Amino acid sequence: MDLSHHGDAELAPGLVDLAVNVRAGTPPAWLRAVLHAALDDAAAYPDAGPARAAVAAAHGRPAGEVLLTAGAAEAFTLVARALAPRRAVVVHPSFTEPEAALRAAGHPVARLLLEPPGYLLRDVPEDADLVVLGNPTNPTSVLHPADAVAALARPGRVLLVDEAFADTVPGEPASLAGRRDLPGLLVVRSLTKTWGLAGVRVGYALGPPDLVAALAAQQPQWPVSTPALAALAACSTAAARAEGEAAARELAVHRAALVAALPPGVQVVGTPRSSFVLLRVPDGARLRAALRERGWAVRRGDTFPGLSPDHLRVAVRDPGTSAAFAADLAAILEPGTPASRDLPRIPEEIR
Repeated sequence: MDLSHHGDAELAPGLVDLAVNVRAGTPPAWLRAVLHAALDDAAAYPDAGPARAAVAAAHGRPAGEVLLTAGAAEAFTLVARALAPRRAVVVHPSFTEPEAALRAAGHPVARLLLEPPGYLLRDVPEDADLVVLGNPTNPTSVLHPADAVAALARPGRVLLVDEAFADTVPGEPASLAGRRDLPGLLVVRSLTKTWGLAGVRVGYALGPPDLVAALAAQQPQWPVSTPALAALAACSTAAARAEGEAAARELAVHRAALVAALPPGVQVVGTPRSSFVLLRVPDGARLRAALRERGWAVRRGDTFPGLSPDHLRVAVRDPGTSAAFAADLAAILEPGTPASRDLPRIPEEIR
C-alpha cells in the first residue's frame, strides 16, 4: 500500500480538482496581502514569537504549549523522531502521513480499522502508548464526538489527534484544541484547508509543555518561514476566525447539495461533516478513469488502509460544479443519461 500517495498526485492540466481538499478561491485577498507584505521582512531571520502568542491566545493556552510547524505533516515527523513508542496504534482509515512517518523512523505500527458503514470510533488496545487518529477523519469525513476521543487519553500515553479539518465544521464541536486537562493530548492543526495555504506549509501543535519541548528539540533552527508566521498571526485574529466560521457554514450547504445530486448506485460512506465525502461506487477503478476522461480528478481510496478501489474521495465544491460532476457520474454509470456538457450552464456569479 502506497502510504505516500496523496490527492495532488491525481491532478493534471485541464482536470477539475475534486481530489484535493483545499477550499476553492483561497487564499482570500486580505491574506494574499499579508503574505506579500511579509516578503519585505524576508531578509531577516524569522521571529516566531508573535505568531506563537497569537495561536496561544486563540486557543486559550500558554505559549509554551504551542509548537509552530511547517505544515501539519512536519508535526507527525517530529513525533516519530522524538518518541519511542512501545506500541503505536493508528486508527484507520485515516490520513496516511502519521503512519508513514512512524514507519520511516523504524517504529512498528498497529492498525485499528474502523468498520463500515459508519466508521465510528471504538476502543483502542489498552497497552497502546501512542494513539493517532483524525477528527474529522480524512478520508471518511466522519466527526467523532469529543467525549469519545477524550476518553482515549490516559497517563503514559500520547494521544495525537489530527484536527487539520476541524475548522471545516461549524462551531468545531468536537475539537480538543482547548483541552489542557487530558494527559498526553497532542492536537495538530493546519491552515492549509480553509485558507488555501498548502504551498506555504503552515501548521501547529498544541500539547503539554514537556511534549512540545521534546518535539521542538527535533526541529532545525527557524523551521517556519516568515510568510507562514505572518499567516499564522493573521488567521488567528477574531475577524479571521469569524470568516472561517462563515466558510464552514457555507461548506455544509454545499456538501448537502453534492450529496443530493449524486445518482443512484453511489453510496455515501458514513455521515460526512467535513470538506469532502467518501463514496463507494461499482467498479471504482474503471469509473475513476472514466471521470478523468471527462475532465474530473477525484482521490482514489485504495491507498487508505481499510478501503478498496471502489472508494473515491470527492472534495466539496460549489453546487454548480457538484451538479456537473454528478451528471457525468450518472452518465458513466447509466449510459444514455445526460452528461454535464448537456446541462444548462450555471452563471459563474451565482455558483
